[in-house]
Amino acid sequence: MSENMGKVSEREGFKYNFTAATTSDSSAQDGVIKEQDRLLPIANVGRIMKQILPPNAKISKEAKETMQECVSEFISFVTGEASDKCHKEKRKTVNGDDICWALATLGFDDYAEPLKRYLHKYRELEGERANQNKANNTYQTI
Repeated sequence: MSENMGKVSEREGFKYNFTAATTSDSSAQDGVIKEQDRLLPIANVGRIMKQILPPNAKISKEAKETMQECVSEFISFVTGEASDKCHKEKRKTVNGDDICWALATLGFDDYAEPLKRYLHKYRELEGERANQNKANNTYQTI
C-alpha cells in the first residue's frame, strides 16, 4: 500500500482523515479525491432545498453550489470523526451509532439525540419487517 493512503488534511482548524480507495487510479493512490467523489450530486441538493421552499421560489446555481459544498463538508467532518472512533476500536465498519456518537462529540447534540431515536425506531421496524417476512415464508412452505 502507498504511504499516502491515510492522508490527513487540516481545514479551518479541523483535522480530516481521507483514506483513498485501493484502485489502479494513481490519483486515488496519491490521496487526491475527485470533486465528483467528494461532493453530493447537485441535483439531489437542489431537490432537497426545493422541498422546504415555497413552490414559486427560485434557487440560484450559486446557492445550490454553496449548499453542496457545506453539506458535503459536514458529512465528511462527521464521518471522519466516526471513522477515527472505529479505527481506534479496531473496527472497519462505521454504523449509525458511530455517526450519532460523532455528532454528539462534535457538539451537534441537537441532531444526535433525534437521530438516535430515529435509528432506534428504524431498527425496530426493520426487525418487525424481517419477522413478518420470515412468518410469511414459513406459511408459504407449509
